[in-house]
Amino acid sequence: MSKKVLIVDDSMYMRTLIKDTLKSEGYEIVGEAANGETAIDLAMELSPDLITLDNILPDMIGTDILKVFKDQGISSKVIMVSAVGQQSVINEGIELGASEYIVKPFTSEDLLAVVNRVV
Repeated sequence: MSKKVLIVDDSMYMRTLIKDTLKSEGYEIVGEAANGETAIDLAMELSPDLITLDNILPDMIGTDILKVFKDQGISSKVIMVSAVGQQSVINEGIELGASEYIVKPFTSEDLLAVVNRVV
């Protein structure tokens, strides 16, 4: 059975890159969100196995979204995606329940390695 993935990124380019990479490996993309509010709604509605979560969104930051996921009991695995590679941000994301962290820019191979480790 293929794993269901929700992609959260305000960049259409990044969403497409992640979607194409994961689809080619047999993952099922069940939703895409360009902001935190949509991400939370879709995560609750779709119960994806995995969420790729951009840390900087127009309305919220990824660590705040992780707090909401925790409060709502959303058990999806989360991979934080960000151009911000600061250790403090990475640590906070992991503490809040993210399974992994990938820093932009990354290759398809980098992404798959992280996703396969998590799922």
